[in-house]
Amino acid sequence: MSKNLNIGLFGFGTVGRGLFELLRDVPMPNVNIRRICVRDKSKDRGVDADFTDCIDEIFDDPEINFIVELIDDAEASFNIVSRAIMKKLPVVTGNKKMLAHRLPELIELQRQYGSTLLYDASACGSIPVIRNLEEYYDNDLLISVKGILNGSSNFILSKIFNDNMPHTEALELARREGFLESNPTLDLDGWDSLFKLIIIGVHAFGVYVSPDKIFTYGITHMNDNDIRFAREKDRRIKLVAHVEKLADNRLVMCVIPQLISRNKYIYSVEDEFNGVVIKGLFYDKQFMFGRGAGARPTSSAVLSDITACLYDYKYEYKKLRHSESLPEFTDDISFRIYVRYSDPVDLGLLHFEEIYESYSSKGYNYIVGRVSLKSLHASREALNSRKVFLAAYPYD
Repeated sequence: MSKNLNIGLFGFGTVGRGLFELLRDVPMPNVNIRRICVRDKSKDRGVDADFTDCIDEIFDDPEINFIVELIDDAEASFNIVSRAIMKKLPVVTGNKKMLAHRLPELIELQRQYGSTLLYDASACGSIPVIRNLEEYYDNDLLISVKGILNGSSNFILSKIFNDNMPHTEALELARREGFLESNPTLDLDGWDSLFKLIIIGVHAFGVYVSPDKIFTYGITHMNDNDIRFAREKDRRIKLVAHVEKLADNRLVMCVIPQLISRNKYIYSVEDEFNGVVIKGLFYDKQFMFGRGAGARPTSSAVLSDITACLYDYKYEYKKLRHSESLPEFTDDISFRIYVRYSDPVDLGLLHFEEIYESYSSKGYNYIVGRVSLKSLHASREALNSRKVFLAAYPYD
């Protein structure tokens, strides 16, 4: 591959513009954005650049030898990325939804065509978690990866807990700061964290699990009662993604709000930052911390992927090679949770193995008990439609 990269860029939203401005402010003589593909090229974007609304003008340009895809349409993203791979053009993407649904196909395409696809920017903003999992944690010592993978929801929770800001005001502030996805439910309902967790699971344990199999619940239904409960217990609510290999070689994955105690690393992860705790045999816990939302942090991660290609770097998917010993996904575990509900009928959606604490009044009802992840998953849609809020409640 030529060591001068002439980029065909798809998308000029928050991250696409951030990458353009980053290369303008910190010029790299061997990296150049040659042309940018957008939906509407007639729109004035206030920059001096060559815009097109035709995908073929990017792929048919003989000077373009590198593709960067930063759009929010998952299907269009897959078409662009797969086309680049089949044309043997190195490609960087930040579309975590597309990767979470289509990563096995893209890995196979890379194998067939010998192409390079990088996507560190898709998982944790400025934290190079994927490359670290590929290179440093490329053995069977890894036990779990857990943390805050969505900077937008964490920003909102920080404003609520630290500044006593009403939920709606915190949401609007996150929107103004450019932290929210174009569809904010991706952040608030945990889907953005889920997509990142799936990608991490592939690189951490060599196991791909489709999104529909993983229990995912967000903070949309959280209210003042839940915040008060957390404060009374000297805890904070954080939206946590978690993948863990159990002792019997089973793999558990979920995204759920958690009541986090002060002694946990992620308790103090604030604002739009992400925090990832990697745990393994012998080395115990290691903590990675960095900005997880916003134009500059994410575009910096995209640029890191671009410059890695200057040195012919590619993911080797080392864990996937050991198919005979890979852990098997399960949701057959149980743990303690806090459940706040409105109607006693709501409790019929859950099957508590044990109940430790309960409270009921005219405006506030909750139960703390042990529930299986499988039963939560089976009832997720009904719980969500009835605006039940729940959070994992670890003992420590």
